[in-house]
Amino acid sequence: MATATIPQETKSKLLINVISIVIPLAVVVMLAFPAKLNFGEWTRVLPHFIGGINSLTTIALIAGLIFIKQKKVRLHRTAMMTAFALGSLFLICYVTYHISNSANKFSGEGNIRFIYFFFLVTHIGLSLIVLPLVLRALFYALTEQFIRHKNLVRYAYPIWLYVSATGVIVYLMLYQLFQQSEKIN
Repeated sequence: MATATIPQETKSKLLINVISIVIPLAVVVMLAFPAKLNFGEWTRVLPHFIGGINSLTTIALIAGLIFIKQKKVRLHRTAMMTAFALGSLFLICYVTYHISNSANKFSGEGNIRFIYFFFLVTHIGLSLIVLPLVLRALFYALTEQFIRHKNLVRYAYPIWLYVSATGVIVYLMLYQLFQQSEKIN
């Protein structure tokens, strides 16, 4: 596919901007909504699945970097598309869990609370920033605008990797290291 025409690129960037605004707003509304839907008990295991998705995403991102450094473009593309697909699956599982279950409360005490909340806040904040960056980087790669892709991923990649890795850290701290016994209403 050759470089995208200006009108198509403008449409694509508009779509990326709309998605980058709508998804976070929908998640905020969903989290703020007090009533939960009953999808069944199976949804209670989703945080563990989400932790696994974040772990696999982190591995795929690291593999993608290694492959492109080795000039293995096809493997890089596969790793990065895997990371993108896993990110999409994460979003579906995250929304499903939070519209059907109350948020968990971190039960760690003392200084570990500051560490946990640092990771949580930076994870959430940077996840809002990384979404449009990843979508644009994907667009540039798919339209073979490799110089623009490379220039953007210098910023997008470390943010995406941080968001993915801190997702694993938050999961481990919340569900494994400091298991909670109560829910936030």
